[in-house]
Amino acid sequence: MQPAPVLDPVEARVLGVLVEKALTTPDQYPLSLHALAAGCNQKSNRHPVLDLPEPEVADAVERLRVKRLALVVHTAGGRVERFGQQAMETLGIHKAELAVLAELLLRGPQQPGELRGRAERMHPLATLEELSAVLDSLSGKGYARRLAPEPGARAPRYAHAFGAAADADAAAPAPPAGATAAEGAGAELEQRVAALEQEIARLARHVVELAARVESGSGPRAG
Repeated sequence: MQPAPVLDPVEARVLGVLVEKALTTPDQYPLSLHALAAGCNQKSNRHPVLDLPEPEVADAVERLRVKRLALVVHTAGGRVERFGQQAMETLGIHKAELAVLAELLLRGPQQPGELRGRAERMHPLATLEELSAVLDSLSGKGYARRLAPEPGARAPRYAHAFGAAADADAAAPAPPAGATAAEGAGAELEQRVAALEQEIARLARHVVELAARVESGSGPRAG
């Protein structure tokens, strides 16, 4: 079994963002350093909210590359260096496990109900029983761990188990109760914007293809 990698909090955030964007906005993936830093610092779907400079994000990517969790992706005609993740291959996990793990990396410890609702934006999880099976599998591989319920709560929490980042997450206070609704609204808006961006990109590619056909004389002719 692949031992759990030891990640610092910045590495955990960078890896979580790379997985999130790969699963939710594949048309914009792999990510430039600028887009990756923006994803690390966005205010929705993140706890805690960070303000990481691009050089610090770049250093974290390099450390993740050494751990075989991130990689440089060379795109045809691309002038800007882009980055992707290879957590599923290196850790030997499937897509549902990857989605749940990403949410734990991005938000820290969570109750199962919270985790299922949030991870579904990356991969469908029909029931809490399905999520429980995923968590059991991650725990069995040493990638997740169960925590005691918070004071006044009945449900246990789950956290990732990636070294220093996991210890920092477990010690951090949970976000205020009122923040959940605001984060949900922000996440919905962000997903709508991402969908619009994907549609614009698709239309732009279509226009370029049509222009190329007309230029080559293969487009539709009158008469």
